[in-house]
Amino acid sequence: MIITKKALPRRTFLRGAGAALALPLLDAMIPAATAANRTALRPVRRLGYIFMPMGCDQSRWTPPGSDGRLGALSPILRSLEPVKDKLTVLTNLELRNAYPGSHATSNAAFLSAAKAKQTESSDYYLGTTADQVAAQQIGRETRLPSLELSMDMMQTAGQCDNGFACVYQNNLSWSSPTTPLPSEAHPRVVFERLFGEGGGAEERRAALRKRASLLDWVGEDIARLRRELGAGDRARVDGYLETVREVERRIQRAEAEVGERPLPDLDRPPGVPASYGDHARLMFDLQVLAMQGDVTRICTFQLARETSNRTYPEIGVPDPHHPLSHHGNDPDKIARMAKINAFHVSLFAYYLERLKATPEGDGSLLDHSLLLYGSGIGNPNIHDHTNLPVIVAGGAAGGMRGGRHLRYDNPTPLANVHLALLDKVGVRIDRFGDSSGRADELFSPVTL
Repeated sequence: MIITKKALPRRTFLRGAGAALALPLLDAMIPAATAANRTALRPVRRLGYIFMPMGCDQSRWTPPGSDGRLGALSPILRSLEPVKDKLTVLTNLELRNAYPGSHATSNAAFLSAAKAKQTESSDYYLGTTADQVAAQQIGRETRLPSLELSMDMMQTAGQCDNGFACVYQNNLSWSSPTTPLPSEAHPRVVFERLFGEGGGAEERRAALRKRASLLDWVGEDIARLRRELGAGDRARVDGYLETVREVERRIQRAEAEVGERPLPDLDRPPGVPASYGDHARLMFDLQVLAMQGDVTRICTFQLARETSNRTYPEIGVPDPHHPLSHHGNDPDKIARMAKINAFHVSLFAYYLERLKATPEGDGSLLDHSLLLYGSGIGNPNIHDHTNLPVIVAGGAAGGMRGGRHLRYDNPTPLANVHLALLDKVGVRIDRFGDSSGRADELFSPVTL
């Protein structure tokens, strides 16, 4: 570690016209060698929520075994093998407040554990979601209190599902029972939010269009910073900047390809990668950068909205997802739906491996994060909100004991898990949604 009399501030930004590039945690940000100071600058805790729509094939999702260990992974989860020691798979969770069963209430209850008011108008009412409960406390410490992302354009309005307004399935995050937070699916817009500075969205977009690269505009600050850093910190900064540049290149390539596509995808914003997988990985990379630079500590990401008719030709599934989920117990349809489930999980695996490969402090970003992946539906064929497919991932810095499969004897509220994750990042509340307790078994060995 490089010890200096005057530490580099943790909130150091590299600045250029219209740009502000946050830095990852560096040794030079740790003040002179007192244990108290080092403790004060230990890596922060982060929360991430990834929503998988329309449930799954439980027979291919649920890991075998019942002794609490996560041994052989099930077919849908197989891509998670490289990070298995950071995972806990949870079986027999429920969203009681999502009934009467619907796609809209699946999406709405996933992070709120609240009952959505049935309405087709603007008098909708839900509850503050777990991510926003956290954002209201720890979000004040970062430039963006939270980051809400999705893969689809949210153009639908009015009534979408069994008398429920579209707002319920378009938005995962709610900052109050009457305030849904729109998500962003365009990588360029997300990039501007993370690294733009000053002015409104249009002004930031115009400024970014004028330059070849964000890093070109902060070049003088980069050169000055590198002269002040030790070798280890220079390597960390160079690796981070190269990741930023590569993400920007991929956004630029996607934008350049717009004119080459004969038919637009109505669910996808123009100027994003044509491949769903490429688009999703780019959105995950943006989340890694947001966390690495401590721009935000709370991210939500909707892999697709409920009732999505997206097809997945890149994995050999040309069928629309929503009709497949109502498979009528047809084995062929279930198998194709399971391929979509496995594809979504493989993208989550990519995210976890990127976090694991990103060093921070005495570990990695994954060590200092807690992430919940899952769906608000169990069996989509009957709109069932019990036995939800749910994974919690993260590192030992938060006390997370990975490599486990926890089976609850009785249906247990997903809200208990939300309560436990909030507690681990320092947000201490007694109840959340329909919680019946806190899922402390995630962090200590408890008989279920």
